[in-house]
Amino acid sequence: MTRLLLGVTLERICKAVLLLCLLHFVIIMILYFDVYAQHLDFFSRFNARNASRAHPFSNSSRPNGTIPSYGPAGAEVPSPSTKPSTNQSATEKPLQPCQETPPGLVGRLLIEFSSPMSMERVQRENPDVRQGGKYTPPDCLPRQKVAILIPFRHREHHLKYWLHYLHPILRRQKVAYGIYIINQVRGQGQGGGGAGGDEQALLKSALQFGEDTFNRAKLLNVGFMEALKDDEEYDCFIFSDVDLIPMDDRNLYRCYEQPRHFAVGMDKFGFRLPYAGYFGGVSGLSKSQFLKINGFPNEYWGWGGEDDDIFNR
Repeated sequence: MTRLLLGVTLERICKAVLLLCLLHFVIIMILYFDVYAQHLDFFSRFNARNASRAHPFSNSSRPNGTIPSYGPAGAEVPSPSTKPSTNQSATEKPLQPCQETPPGLVGRLLIEFSSPMSMERVQRENPDVRQGGKYTPPDCLPRQKVAILIPFRHREHHLKYWLHYLHPILRRQKVAYGIYIINQVRGQGQGGGGAGGDEQALLKSALQFGEDTFNRAKLLNVGFMEALKDDEEYDCFIFSDVDLIPMDDRNLYRCYEQPRHFAVGMDKFGFRLPYAGYFGGVSGLSKSQFLKINGFPNEYWGWGGEDDDIFNR
């Protein structure tokens, strides 16, 4: 009985010692990790203070107070936050000249006049055309700046269709252009407002035509001068009747080394010249070419004759 009681007592003492050892081990581990964490925190703050002393300007010039990394010999290594983005480099890249043959041309076009047309529709379809019927390609540098001059009277219906078709064609051709409607008002030529701009202003101007004998050539001379007053950087001039629309956008509205006739094949003439030397309808001259021939003749009243004179010049 005494031995049994002694064995039970020894067993309880061993269990108590074992529990005390486990408790001691747990306390030691807790203290160890706590001291280790404090040690890491101390050295982190110590290194941060040393870095700020060595480079006191770093935090003031970095977003969110980041510290720059340094490579060999103290050379600064750009961090990911300071690396220029792709969008920034693309924005800073200068525009390249527009291609000689624009890539967006579609070739032959279907031109029809069956659907109703309005100036509101023209404006809605061409939101990137600025006030005054002006446009500049946003993705390249145009090779020329073109003024398109239209002598005008009693042709509101034709003008709406002309704008409807020509604005998209000229944009695909990467042309920097401005459109000018020249009305003969009360017997005198007057530079009209830019077509494609404010509808009411355009129609108001278009309705103020004089009923005297028409002088197409004089109106084009006036248009040339008015366009240069509006923008002296024009170096190419296209003289176009309001009822002529190109049927192929590869007929590029630009100027060349020699004056260019753009209407060499019209449907009303069976797509052939009515006679040799015909230069009417749509023609293009550079600024220097126009000045060299002293412009159009002012003496031709009524339709016709001035284009033949220009051809001879």
